[in-house]
Amino acid sequence: MRHAALLLAAATAAMVTASSARATILITADRGGLISDYAERFLSARAAGEQVVIDGACLSACTLVVGMLPRDKVCATPKAVLGFHSAWRPTGSGRKVSSLVATEAMMEVYPAELRQWITRRGGLTPKMIFLQGRELAQIVPPCTTSVSASARAHEPHVVVRPDTTHATLVARQAR
Repeated sequence: MRHAALLLAAATAAMVTASSARATILITADRGGLISDYAERFLSARAAGEQVVIDGACLSACTLVVGMLPRDKVCATPKAVLGFHSAWRPTGSGRKVSSLVATEAMMEVYPAELRQWITRRGGLTPKMIFLQGRELAQIVPPCTTSVSASARAHEPHVVVRPDTTHATLVARQAR
């Protein structure tokens, strides 16, 4: 069973990678997750030349997209909200413990202007801080009407659902 799951994951990754520069990933309500999972996903998107449209909540590890893809490959709509907090890891007893190493690694990925914004708000702590509206538009380029409209108008090309607690990333054919 585990072998079948690995093959399915590899096939899905291959389809995402093969989607080429014509695909757009739409992020609408992503609560984040494991940093390593997001790093892998966004490195694949970068290698494929995919465009990412943030059109809703992009929280926690999802925010790595801003630093892992070229500036011209990520945009934010007026509905976009980025949420940042310090990284943590689970303990054997099920509790959460802050991870300074992972938090520092996340900060290094972010572009300088985003690091400055986070620092002005007290840095990454367990409390979520939100970036949206005009402040977001100063750091993440706003989407052009044609990019955000085409991301919503076309049928899904690839749907990636890591689990039910994460939002759907939808890669769509852009014309």
